Order: sequence, then C-alpha cells, then structure tokens
Amino acid sequence: MTKIIIPALLSLLLLSVKGQALPYQVITVADELNYPWSLAFLPDGNLLVTERTGNLKQLSAAGEVTADVAAALPELYVAAQGGLLEVLVPAAYSQNQQILVSYVCGDGNANTLCLASGRWQAQQLTDIRQLFKAEPYRKGAAHYGGRMVQLPDGSILLTLGDGFDYREQAQNPANHLGKIVRLQPDGSVPADNPFIDQPGYASEIYSIGHRNVQGIVYDAASNQVYSHEHGPRGGDELNRIQAGKNYGWPVATRGIDYTGARVSPFRQYPGMAEPIWHWSPSIAPAGMTLYQGELFPSWQGNLFITALAGKALHRLEMVNGKVVSEQLLLTELNSRLRDVRSGPDGALYILTDSASGKLLRLLPAPQ
Repeated sequence: MTKIIIPALLSLLLLSVKGQALPYQVITVADELNYPWSLAFLPDGNLLVTERTGNLKQLSAAGEVTADVAAALPELYVAAQGGLLEVLVPAAYSQNQQILVSYVCGDGNANTLCLASGRWQAQQLTDIRQLFKAEPYRKGAAHYGGRMVQLPDGSILLTLGDGFDYREQAQNPANHLGKIVRLQPDGSVPADNPFIDQPGYASEIYSIGHRNVQGIVYDAASNQVYSHEHGPRGGDELNRIQAGKNYGWPVATRGIDYTGARVSPFRQYPGMAEPIWHWSPSIAPAGMTLYQGELFPSWQGNLFITALAGKALHRLEMVNGKVVSEQLLLTELNSRLRDVRSGPDGALYILTDSASGKLLRLLPAPQ
C-alpha cells in the first residue's frame, strides 16, 4: 500500500500561496479544560465534554460552561492514561436522557475499563449504574481503549486496550484485553454476537487482536465500521472492523518494541486481517470522526483523525472503503490533539490534550 502525505504547507487545499491565509479558520470555543478526552452533542445544541481527571462538563454552543459535575462513578481510578474517558449520547437520549460513559475503575494494583450509564437531567448526572467491567483486572495505567460507537440496531461497540504489559492476551479469546466488545445499551450481550455460543470465548467479543483502539466510527453509507489503534514504535493502524475477525496484534504488526526489539517477525499472518492504512513512525492516533457536514463539501465522507505525538489532524480521503490520499491539517497549532467530531452545524470540533485543553471549532475561512 502506498502512502500519500501532503504536508499542510505544500497542499493547495491548505495554503494556495505562501503568506496568504489558510482556507479554514480555527475558533477557540472554550479553554482551561483539564485534559479533555471526549465530546458529544446533545439534541438541545449543548455539548458534553469529559475531562480525564473525572469531571463531566456541559458547554453551550458559544462555549459557556453551564454545568461542571464531578462524575461519581463507581471505583473511578485516575492515573496516567486512566480516568473518565468517552461520553456517548445514544439515539434514545431524547426519550430517556440516558448517556453512556467509559472510565477506568479499580486502583493501582488492580484496575480495568468499565462502562456505566447515567441520566443527564437538569445539568446533573444521576441514576449511575455500572453496566460492564472488562476482565481481567491488571496492574499499570495504560492502554484502556474506551471509545464507543452506536450501530443502527442500537447496540454499542466499546473498544478495549491490551493493558500494555499484557499484549499476548489480545489473542486470548477468554478475556477482554485487546478486544472490541458489543453490548446493548443496558449492558446485556446481543444474541447475535459472533462468539456467543463458542466455548472458551467471552460472549461480549466482537473482534480480537487489537493493541489500543482510540478511535471508532460507523459509516452508514457503506455500512462499515472503521477503527484505528496505536502501534508501539510505528505500526499504527486503520482497520475495517468486521464481526469475528482477528486483527493480528501482537502476532502481526509493522511496529517494533520500545526497546528496539522486534515484537513479531510477521507483518501479515494467515487468518488475520490486515490494516487498510498504517503509520510509521507512529502518530499516536486519538479520536476519529466521519465528516458528514455541508460547510466543507469536498470533505464529505472523509475520515478525520487526531494525533497526539504527530500534533496534527489527519484527513483521509476514502473511496470505496480505501484510503486514496492523506493530508495533514492544524500543524500550525503545534498541539497534541485528543478528539475530533463532526458537529451538527457542519463544523469540525477538536479537543487539544493538556491541563489547559481547548475546544476548537474548524470553519471555512471568511470569503
């Protein structure tokens, strides 16, 4: 597979003549967010933003903080990569005001990723109920996954990391490490999960062989699920996710270990799905969204991925499920970018990753 990367300063899409303004504008909607991790849009036009340190904030469209709640989640554990992670507003929110949050629960000696539901009403999170707890517990505070997407049938895909020091467990079908699981919004297991009746397999599993999935989207036009995951030193992947498939980690990878040693001699392995795109050296991909707005017509159907180490917003042009070009945006910010979402107004919304994080809105430049 051939990679086509067009740096922001060279792309005609991004800068037509040196010294002229970029054809987009970046507006700071809110700042002083404490390691913001995820954002979601409410039907009334407000936004929810999670802070990894444990707070859930409601912001108006203008960026005013209208609620700031310390999420009273069972056994919430905040350390390193652990804490409050994703917030998802399910399709049924207008009927029941239920939201879903992923977070790390436990302590430094024994922790895991958990999923909880709660009712977001009157700027308060109430009726909190833990729905799912990944097994087994592990030490450390890295590689939790934690991203979610809702499928058309109402079920939820939840991503799970390999725990960093437990990478071989990504190939163990009896547990949840290094897996994507599929659940109903109440935490129950769908009857048509791929391994529901298979001995030795956890019934929640949807796919296996992942390292640390930090982005997942559903494309309704093609009925496809895409996810990306961190490699070690290199080997970050974009995958097309299908029920029951094995995505290779750590048997097949383009990355090498942080020590410089080879993780595996195999880049491909029989019976394991290959990525549709990859990055070496690593960009540390974080959030991902499928652009479906009208403000940037030429971006319709493109995937946008935020990068932490890479400090850029990657635009992937998709044609028939394949990446045909890649462009880097927002490199001028020189910021770690945590999440990106396609807003109901057609703008792109981006979270920067720091103790004084920002919520940014990407709009076309004034004509």
